[in-house]
Order: sequence, then C-alpha cells, then structure tokens
Amino acid sequence: MNAPRLGGPDETAAWASSMESAGVDVIWIGEAYGFDAVSMLGFLAGRTRTVQLGSAILPIFSRSPALTAMTAAGLDFVSSGRFILGLGASGPQVVRSWHGILFDRPLARTRECVEVCRMVWAREKLDFQGDTFQIPMAPASGTQPDRPLKLVNRPLRPDIPIYVAALGPKNVALTAEIAEGWLPIFFHPDKHEVWAEALAEGVAQRGPAMAPLEIVAGGPVCICDAQSAERQRDAERPHVALYVGGMGSVGHNFYNDLFARYGYEEEARNIQELYLAGDRDGAAALVPDDYLRATSLIGDEGFVRDRIEAYRAAGVTCLNIELPDGLEDHVSLVEKLRVWADG
Repeated sequence: MNAPRLGGPDETAAWASSMESAGVDVIWIGEAYGFDAVSMLGFLAGRTRTVQLGSAILPIFSRSPALTAMTAAGLDFVSSGRFILGLGASGPQVVRSWHGILFDRPLARTRECVEVCRMVWAREKLDFQGDTFQIPMAPASGTQPDRPLKLVNRPLRPDIPIYVAALGPKNVALTAEIAEGWLPIFFHPDKHEVWAEALAEGVAQRGPAMAPLEIVAGGPVCICDAQSAERQRDAERPHVALYVGGMGSVGHNFYNDLFARYGYEEEARNIQELYLAGDRDGAAALVPDDYLRATSLIGDEGFVRDRIEAYRAAGVTCLNIELPDGLEDHVSLVEKLRVWADG
C-alpha cells in the first residue's frame, strides 16, 4: 500500500502499524514535490517491526547516485533490513520545474545509478566512469586525480532490492534486465500485451543469478453496490487526468503516451488539450469508463476477486491497493484481500 496523506507522523505511524498487523507486505512512501520520502521512511522504520518499507520513488535526478546509495543503506540499517529502494526518473515537469535540472538521458542515468548503488553497497572503491556520471570527477588541468572512496559503514545488506518505476518500452526493458522489481503506474491488467515485448527483451538480458522480476500494481479498493462503485470510480478521474493531461507538455508526457498505447489515443489527446487549457473538470470527465472499471477493485465481492485474478494473470506478483477515505474497518478489508490475493 502507498501511505495516505494523513494529519501528522504519529497518525501515519498508527496507520502503518495497523496495516502491518493486517498483513500488508510493503508500505510505500512517495516523493514528488512535497515532503521528502526519506524522513517518513526513517520515522516508520522505528515504529514498525515486520512490514517492508519502500520509496516510491526517489528520483534519480534529484540526488547523486552515491547519496542515493548511502540513503538506502541507512534506511535499510534503521529498519533492520526491511527497505526497498524504489527509483525512477520522475518526469520533465518535476525535474525541470522543481529541481531545476535538465531532464536528459534518463535511461543511461537509471542504469548507472543502479550500478553505482550496488558498488557502494559492496563497499568497492567508487571508481566509475560512465556516460552520465564520472566518479571521481576528472581532475582539472595540472592537478592530481582524486582518490576513489568507499562506504565507511558496512551495509546490513549488500543486495538491497531495487524497484524501478518505468513506463516507456525502453525503460521497461531496462527494468526487466537490471532491477529486482517494477513499479508501473496506471497498469492495465487487461492490456498487458502492451508491455510484453519490452519485458521479454529485458528478461532475455537478465542475469541468471537474479530472481524473477517482481511486479507491483493494483488500484483503489471498495466492496460496495453498483451505485457506490460508480461514485468511487469517478473519484479517481481527477488523479488520472492530472497525469495524462498535466504532467508534461504536448509531445513529452509519458503518461499520455501510455494511454495512447492502451488504445485511448483520442481520449489522451483531448484530456491533455483540456487540462492544459485550464479545464480540469472537462479533462477528468474524458477519462475512459472502461479504464476506470478495469484498473480498480471497486464493486461487489465477485468483481473484486475477478480483478485480483486479472492482475495475477497479467504477471503482477504484489497487489498494490488503495483504500477509500472514511472507511471504518480498513483492517478487516485488508485481511480479506490478503486471503484472496494469496489465492
């Protein structure tokens, strides 16, 4: 589950403890342009005992690879080996407008960030000369080269799992090649053929010692009647429209491209046009009904169980769920879903 935005850290910790007791495997903390993810991950590490804690995601443009590796090793240490490093490129909108950094060569940066992290955790001397990162930096003219360094502390685990958020075919292939897991936002279980070629390409290059790729995907959950289900699905429209319409510019929006690959070319184009023109409600209204139905676990028990099986058939290994606001007995619902997901 992704941690919801609650009133304060104690409230979030209480929620995390209840989810841990209910049998949730992983709690993810996001980072975009609000609070950083690391602070809350460290706080939850001290207030939980068994649940895994993951970053979803730490952007590769906002931290150096060495800092990312140090942070992951530190979080793994304070959580007693429960941390998952979720990485991703984020997108041009956040990288340029928030961090003030040129969004360039995300594929090369991702690969090199992963390589550097694994070197750091293995406590190798960090002598890395890649296409996007040169560590140590090349010496100035007439000066001696800097001495490569290695991590002072001994990491609790030298093989902290790395999950990558990826959408484009090349990035998905890269993820399937080098990462322990894949975090695909807006995953459509009935259109998993969209990913098939990229996944197969990456798996073919995957090291023989690596375990099969974990895939984390799912959607909002509510067991309810048909009328309530429609209302709950409609509540997801603004979130989808924000990404498909507003996260990037025309011709440079990964989420919009994904919807086009799903077969919603006209809808994707019109959502973006309205959103960028300031008509957010109009954009949200155009989010396809069949997409909202297929990617949610909202309906009666039979529908929810069918959707869980659809995600399983699409290759999803970890069901990621989101509970509705105001739900009184969220623990019982999570326990029920856990039984169904374990199948």
